[in-house]
Amino acid sequence: MTEDVTRLLQEWQNGRKSALDELLPIVYDELRRVAHRLLQNEYAATLPTTALVHEAYLKLAGQHSVDWRNRGQFFALAAQAMRRILVDHARERRARKRDGLKIALDDAATIPVQLNETLLDLDLALTELAARDEMQARIVELRYFAGLTFEETAAVLGLSTAGVFREWTFARAWLYRKINGV
Repeated sequence: MTEDVTRLLQEWQNGRKSALDELLPIVYDELRRVAHRLLQNEYAATLPTTALVHEAYLKLAGQHSVDWRNRGQFFALAAQAMRRILVDHARERRARKRDGLKIALDDAATIPVQLNETLLDLDLALTELAARDEMQARIVELRYFAGLTFEETAAVLGLSTAGVFREWTFARAWLYRKINGV
């Protein structure tokens, strides 16, 4: 399946428009799982999983300048798209109700710390982290928003799995301190 995604992305990039139609059924369930996980602790009724998946897929389908390399890169860009959609949605909600969305940063079963903070606070902290250490911010985005494993994240970024785990640990600690004012 991984090879099919990569092949279809490259065929679509090379001008075969029907490749995009073939790609959707292959990635749709995984995109839904990522979106569902992101929305499970939030007000899912205000932004259904299906809406998040469709909006993210439309953003990805509109990417014409991407050099599609592999499945991991596709889901990394899906994570970025979902993050932007969720942040925009949270800003709209805040503007309407002055109420942010609650999220849980911890998605790794091996790291038991549970963080609950608003999506907007997380987005601001991630933006600040990216200015400080872009690789750590990318790792958080891939792990949290795309739901990639340590191994998948390492493959996308061209790092070792141990290096990703180490940077993830440092990034989470930094975000915890930043978000909680510690």
